[in-house]
Amino acid sequence: MNKYAVVNPSTGETIKEYAQISDSELSAALAKATDAFQNWSLSTSVAERAALVQKVADAHTARREELAGIIVREMGKPMEQALGEVDFCADIYGYYAENAEEFLKDEPIDLRDGEGTGIIRRSPVGPLIGIMPWNFPYYQVARFAGPNLALGNTILLKPAGQCPESGLAIQSMFDDAGFPEGAYRTVFASNEQIADLIADPQIRGVSLTGSERAGAAVAEVAGRNLKKVVLELGGSDPFILLGTENLDEAVEAAVGGRLDNSGQSCNAAKRFIVHEDLYDDFLSAFADGMSEVEPADPTSSDSEMGPLSSATAAERLQEQLDRAVAQGARLVVGGERKGTFFPSAVLADVTPDNDAYGEEFFGPVAMVFKVGSEEEAIELGNDTGFGLGSYVFTDDPDQALRVADGLDTGMVYVNGVGADAAELPFGGVKRSGFGRELGRYGIDEFVNKKLIRVLK
Repeated sequence: MNKYAVVNPSTGETIKEYAQISDSELSAALAKATDAFQNWSLSTSVAERAALVQKVADAHTARREELAGIIVREMGKPMEQALGEVDFCADIYGYYAENAEEFLKDEPIDLRDGEGTGIIRRSPVGPLIGIMPWNFPYYQVARFAGPNLALGNTILLKPAGQCPESGLAIQSMFDDAGFPEGAYRTVFASNEQIADLIADPQIRGVSLTGSERAGAAVAEVAGRNLKKVVLELGGSDPFILLGTENLDEAVEAAVGGRLDNSGQSCNAAKRFIVHEDLYDDFLSAFADGMSEVEPADPTSSDSEMGPLSSATAAERLQEQLDRAVAQGARLVVGGERKGTFFPSAVLADVTPDNDAYGEEFFGPVAMVFKVGSEEEAIELGNDTGFGLGSYVFTDDPDQALRVADGLDTGMVYVNGVGADAAELPFGGVKRSGFGRELGRYGIDEFVNKKLIRVLK
């Protein structure tokens, strides 16, 4: 059985435990989600549902300090970053509240034979399951819930085991906004219960953000039961530096891109691929910049990096780092771990036969590589099973687009990091998953694009 508990990663203190939902309670929750879909979603307009989504956006703004404090306790996110996550969620819900009618309006078809009319009408499909991770407890939910509730799908949401308090806080905001019972429900379910739920004919789709292992397991069950799936999984995003007029700015972006959320972000820059002309200067400055950011008390307003999310996460990352060095990687910067407080580390001379070459480091560990050409940078950037995001730094606009075209990833950011926005689609390829969230494409995943052809 899964345990749902708030365990402060800074102290190891178990603050509160929560009971797992019973099978009968889960069946009742599914029945209410089905009832809400049939008796609320299908009888309300997009505008009416969008107005409720806007109330959820407003609740995030009104409760931002309280909500931020919850995830600082649950997973150790630095306070300023926690506040930023809450603000981003308010923007996402507001974005879909404002744009849902436009995104879901009828789409006319230009009929070649000229007989009658044809339209695509977008409509909801039914109850969905959301399975969410611990690293962005509010943001991951907002990406899924905002568009789907505006569309009219109902949701059963399984939060991460270490984030039950934030899961209940989200539930309270939907309840207070006026969503009917069953439209959105947080469920503290086990993996086995979720597998059974996916197989139920009433469930029409599943969205998961998490590990490759979890994604593969969910996709297997969903595939056997012919259910639509959206997966946002891991990443080992390349940060490719080919040219710059300001190395200090590039280094600052590199440090920020690696250490956001204490390095625990799927789309963080993780592999730094640098042209040989810039390599030595970059490596020296980057190592200095990484070492200057030390893990600290996440409740402090000036903390840039907190603890890792759990003792297990810290132990796993330490094992990866030690194994990389044992297999020949050079530790340029590194320090002594103190419990869950993990110091920044920089690895160089990582060769293809090193396990680290193909792994994702989910914490403040960076790998730096030297290349001699644009073509070599693209080849190395693509030499991974992941394909989530990527970052290209160059002072040549034509080169930027060439490299962007050559990278086998779902997203490319040129000359900047941390440029995510509610209107920009998010998702990857290869082992990073499939489907898109955010932007107009985020509302188009779990939708029935129904053809209506009228001949006379």
